[in-house]
Amino acid sequence: MMPSALKNSFFQFFIAIFLIGGGFNASAQDTGNPSPLNFPVPKGIENQLFYLQRDPNINTIICELNVGSDGDVIKDKPVSVYWIRYDEKKEKKDLNMIQRKFAYGIDSKEIGKDKYELRFVSHKKLPMYLQRSATDKKFHVYVTVNQKKIQVERIFLRIEGGSFWLPNVKYVEIKGIDTTDSLPTIQRIKI
Repeated sequence: MMPSALKNSFFQFFIAIFLIGGGFNASAQDTGNPSPLNFPVPKGIENQLFYLQRDPNINTIICELNVGSDGDVIKDKPVSVYWIRYDEKKEKKDLNMIQRKFAYGIDSKEIGKDKYELRFVSHKKLPMYLQRSATDKKFHVYVTVNQKKIQVERIFLRIEGGSFWLPNVKYVEIKGIDTTDSLPTIQRIKI
């Protein structure tokens, strides 16, 4: 069992990462590679919704549409979350219990036909929505930042130093497609 003080620090870290509403500056900008690391772009994942990368290594979290053998979305768990360990021969690995319960796990709730509300377990205040696109009829995840609805492709956390339980998060970038004009967008949130 995790000590209460460590659990609170861990939770505060993830609140800071995903907080959309104060204490930072959000802006739209094309920043290229936001890290000194050369991150791979995940390829060949049939039902990938988006991926999450962060310093200090190139390991990547994949958020994938969870479908049954019939091709239908599994309603009680529509998103499967796991690692691609690029620094370990590109192995696919499940999240461990701490990662699943306190960091990268996703809670979901069905809110309509082919529509789900998603929230990272680490921050319940930032809703994302999994729904079928009217344009391509595929499922995508959407989030609203700076009054822009974005089809999420990548989330990046820039971390410079700190510790495991309390890393120094400089900013978060959400990269995707602006649904109003179908153009690529990057929204950077400075912490």
